[in-house]
Amino acid sequence: MLYLNNLKYHPTASPTAILQNITLEIAPQQLTLVVGPSGSGKSTLLEILAGLVEKTKGQIQWRERELLPEQLRQLSGLVFQFPERHFCGSTLLEELRLGHPELDGDRVNEALAEVGLDHLGLNASPYALSGGQQRRLALAVQLIRQPQILLLDEPTAGLDWSMKRQLVNLLAKLKQHWSLLVVTHDAGDLLEIADRCWTLDLGRLHAADLETLGEKRRSVASI
Repeated sequence: MLYLNNLKYHPTASPTAILQNITLEIAPQQLTLVVGPSGSGKSTLLEILAGLVEKTKGQIQWRERELLPEQLRQLSGLVFQFPERHFCGSTLLEELRLGHPELDGDRVNEALAEVGLDHLGLNASPYALSGGQQRRLALAVQLIRQPQILLLDEPTAGLDWSMKRQLVNLLAKLKQHWSLLVVTHDAGDLLEIADRCWTLDLGRLHAADLETLGEKRRSVASI
């Protein structure tokens, strides 16, 4: 269980806090969904949990032990919005082994199988994959590190309907083994696989009812 207690982030250059008194539990084998508009602090929250940005106040605990940023970097795996823009390897094998040259072929193949890409050759170019396959590869890059928690920033952004459905199905499978925290401005089909849902606006987090959000989504879709 990852527990955030009264987390605050207020950089000196900002007149107001970007995150204010965030208290949140991220449970094992669950998908926690945080929904909010652009500028609400969603990406900043993920960056803090990934150990890339240091909080101003509050506590982040894993199994009742407070964590420092370097420990969070080991615990969490962050998949950025449009992660394909950050690919560096010329082949799938190179991309998966970046920073991990010691990894053997079995570990690489296991990571690809976990995201349904094991049918592709290791010499395939990441840039030749479809948009949905690239998102799957980005997940494999994090899974190969064996994190405890997967952090995803707008994972379905820019994908067509079919690719979104495939990715949602994959996340439903992954949450059987990992804790997932997903942030998005549009919950969409993610609502059906979420275990807990929160809304984030102007840096403040509020519990949301999954059924109510689902009804709102269906009402908008019927217009």
